[in-house]
Amino acid sequence: MTKSPKFAFIKARWHAEIVNQALVGFESRLAALGLEAQVDVFDVPGAFEMPLLAQELARTGKYNAIAAAALVVDGGIYRHDFVAQAVVSGLLEAGLKTGVPVLSVSLTPHHFQPTEEHFAFFAKHFIKKGEEAADAAAEVSQMYHRLITAEKSAA
Repeated sequence: MTKSPKFAFIKARWHAEIVNQALVGFESRLAALGLEAQVDVFDVPGAFEMPLLAQELARTGKYNAIAAAALVVDGGIYRHDFVAQAVVSGLLEAGLKTGVPVLSVSLTPHHFQPTEEHFAFFAKHFIKKGEEAADAAAEVSQMYHRLITAEKSAA
C-alpha cells in the first residue's frame, strides 16, 4: 500500500466493558503488523445503530475498511436472533452498497450471563475477534489497492 490505511471502528455501548476489548485487539494487531493506520472510533448506543453509521462512513470515501463491534445477548424479553440477524445483514448490505469492506465483530452468545466468568471469557474473546478484524481490514485494504492499481494500469 502506498499510503497509510484509514479505518473506522464502530462499537456499541451495550456491554462496553466487553465490546471495547475488540478495539484493543484491533489496534494492537495493526501495530503488530507494522501498519501505521489511522483508526477513527465511533460509539453508538447499541448494535442496531451500527449498519446505518457504517454505510454513512463508507460513503465518505475516507476509509479503507470499517469494523463494527457489538455483543448482542438474549435478555429474556425477546429473541436476540432477530437483532443479530438484522445487524449482520445490515453491515453486509452497507459494504455491498458502498464498495467499502464492512467487517462484523458482533457476537451473539445464546447463554450469556452477567457473571464474572462470562465477562472475563467474552472480554478475552473480543480481543481475539478484534485482532482477526484487523487482519481482515489490512488484507482487504491491500487487495483493493492492488485491484485499483491494476485497473488503472490496464486503462
